[in-house]
Amino acid sequence: MNLTLKVWRQPNTDSQGNFETYQLADVSPDMSFLEMMDVLNEQLMSQGIDPIAFDHDCREGICGMCSMFINGEAHGPDRLVTTCQLHMRKFKDGDTITIEPFRANAFPVIKDLAVDRSAFDRVQQAGGFVSVNTSGNTQDANAIPIEKKDADRAFDAATCIGCGACVATCKNASAMLFVSAKVSQYALLPQGKVEATDRVLNMVKQMDEEGFGNCTNTGACEVECPKGISLENIARMNREYLAASLKG
Repeated sequence: MNLTLKVWRQPNTDSQGNFETYQLADVSPDMSFLEMMDVLNEQLMSQGIDPIAFDHDCREGICGMCSMFINGEAHGPDRLVTTCQLHMRKFKDGDTITIEPFRANAFPVIKDLAVDRSAFDRVQQAGGFVSVNTSGNTQDANAIPIEKKDADRAFDAATCIGCGACVATCKNASAMLFVSAKVSQYALLPQGKVEATDRVLNMVKQMDEEGFGNCTNTGACEVECPKGISLENIARMNREYLAASLKG
């Protein structure tokens, strides 16, 4: 395939960016999108042009690093996949592909397509954990009975990889789907009940301080989430937050 690529180039956070247009020939439909970007970078370097910066790590749909906005969609036109799992057979010969970084005030651009998503880390550090007594009398987790439906829902919430597609897709740049998934994976389990009140209050407070927008129930976040995290988690977090607020 022969493709026209319009790629966002921005040297650093403080500089103004712009789209640059590149031509790429003989792209195999069996390539992943990131492999295509690697080929483009090899072409640019052979021409003495600075390669395009983009995040990537596992390339197996696990780490959530490969955050790109492709033709107006987070992770591209496919569903339930990350950018590294997107293959070029989803495009046609002669297509023009527009590639941008995830756009949100809380995700400042570092360079080109790479953004700073450490805001998610700070939200997680505010309460996305369980404190465990390691005094020597620790109870075996397998000895705590958990209903299968609760275990399944907790596991479904825990599949969130923190890629930020929900934020990039939301018209308000809301992080509610991410935060609710992290709250839900603990709220559904007995191990997470002890700190439930502090957890939801602290995580929501940190989310607001990071500058994420409000949720208006559009549902775009669930559609674009590569792991299919359900909006039910947002409803659960709202209930947890209300109960925690009433407890004071």
